[in-house]
Amino acid sequence: MIEVQTAAVFEQTERPPRRMEVALYGIYEISKILCGPGDLHSILTTTLGVLKSFLDMGNGLIALLDAEGGVDMLVAASPDTEAKRYYESLPEKALGQIVVTEIPLAVNNVALDSAFAWETSAWGQQGQNFSFLGVPIKDRDRVVGTLTIDRTWTVRPSAHLDDDVRFLKMVANLIGQTVRLHRLVTRDRERMLEDQNRLAKEREGADAGSARARRSVGIIGESRSIQAVLDKLRLVARRDSTVLLQGESGTGKELFANALHDLSPRRGGPFIKLNCAALPESVLESELFGHEKGAFTGAIVQRKGRFELAHGGTLFLDEIGEISPAFQAKLLRVLQEGEFERVGGSRTLKVNVRLVTATNRNLEDAVAKGTFRADLYYRINVVPIYLPPLRDRREDIPLLANEFLRRFNADNDTRLSLSPSALAVLAQCYFPGNIRELENCIRRTATLSHGEKLIDRDFACRNDGCLSSVLWKTQPGAQPCQAQGCSAPAPVDREPRPAPRTDGSAMAELHRAGKTEHESLIEAMEKCGWVQAKAARLLGLTPRQIGYAVRKYGIEIPKF
Repeated sequence: MIEVQTAAVFEQTERPPRRMEVALYGIYEISKILCGPGDLHSILTTTLGVLKSFLDMGNGLIALLDAEGGVDMLVAASPDTEAKRYYESLPEKALGQIVVTEIPLAVNNVALDSAFAWETSAWGQQGQNFSFLGVPIKDRDRVVGTLTIDRTWTVRPSAHLDDDVRFLKMVANLIGQTVRLHRLVTRDRERMLEDQNRLAKEREGADAGSARARRSVGIIGESRSIQAVLDKLRLVARRDSTVLLQGESGTGKELFANALHDLSPRRGGPFIKLNCAALPESVLESELFGHEKGAFTGAIVQRKGRFELAHGGTLFLDEIGEISPAFQAKLLRVLQEGEFERVGGSRTLKVNVRLVTATNRNLEDAVAKGTFRADLYYRINVVPIYLPPLRDRREDIPLLANEFLRRFNADNDTRLSLSPSALAVLAQCYFPGNIRELENCIRRTATLSHGEKLIDRDFACRNDGCLSSVLWKTQPGAQPCQAQGCSAPAPVDREPRPAPRTDGSAMAELHRAGKTEHESLIEAMEKCGWVQAKAARLLGLTPRQIGYAVRKYGIEIPKF
């Protein structure tokens, strides 16, 4: 096709084309090929085919070298030519001269040149005369290959070897730029693939690491909500910012605090925890800050507090919303300055502690009501993390239930399992007590089961004994159990709700009726099943007033 196009172009002129015009048109055609799309081997093969149309040549070969000087690619002009065999028939001395000196080599008659062997069967028929032309292919200042051709002659070799060498040098320069471009593109593509593979491995490693982390700290769950919490936890763990874990009781706040420590750079340090609601203020101060010998009655030795014990690690304060306003001020100083004094001591101690707090209370409402200091709230709520209740991650219920049953089997040497009907009952439950209630439900049902497989009829809600109904009655807005056959009543209060009166008129009416305040409280509490909220509505008081009265008269609430 190229030969026909070339002839057609020059037939339009009245005079025969000069060699310069032919060379110029050849360069034009070759440049179009080298700039076109395709893989490098195909482009170079097409280039040699076009070159054969403009030069009187027999065999043609492009040999590209790698960084060590070895052969990286061989491209022959004719598909019938064995490129490797033809390349090996070329004298190593001649090719080495082209590469080392970076100068073209032109041999009129290879039979008279000492560098060439007489055996040229790979070039053509025996007894023919051959000329040889070779030029270096360069990338900037470095030789990256060679372009060589041979041609046969009968009477005398071609008289235009110099012109052919110049033409080949121009072609070699274009090839050099093309090789450079393709190698850069190939290198970039390989680098991108390596980066993609590395990122994929890192992502797999991160997923496997997070799965190992979840298993190591006991966090079980594959739901989207719990995965979002874990992703945020891994991100926050890298820094020392104070974290506030919020969520309902039983959502596993301590477990997540432990996971935060294990995922942080402080994992080698101690993890110290303290439940602030379990201790009175005087004892809480000693537990957190420590005390000196003789600071109070019973302080017979010096004792380090939790802040000192957690130096270099993490301190977890659970139920932070239950501490008194007076103690809030003491805690604020430690968070602001990182220093404190032991109880009964005067020496100031400095600690490096990462603080993690947790609460099931609404601290924003507490701040608005003045029961929780706003400045302390902003100190502990640097990074809030909300733990979803179990009803918002129902897809995790089968995983958790099977894990709790596995632990029960390990503790009691049993082989119980959950049936599909049992899992269906669990999936429909509201679980106001969250994961803690689910574990309690599994252990209770497993303890009372008669067979090796738990079924729907084994659960308390199928036998008129759903214990969660007590929670529903005391938690306004809670949802009843949706399991079929559950007889637990919905938390519907059908009694009238008079508006609370805070002026004491309700108690005054009781006094006029001949009843003391203590007797009236006992009667109302017994009538309402010892539910303070209902007793408050019955007496026309607020729950806070009822709570104050209960504490005032020392009324003991029965435990059901």
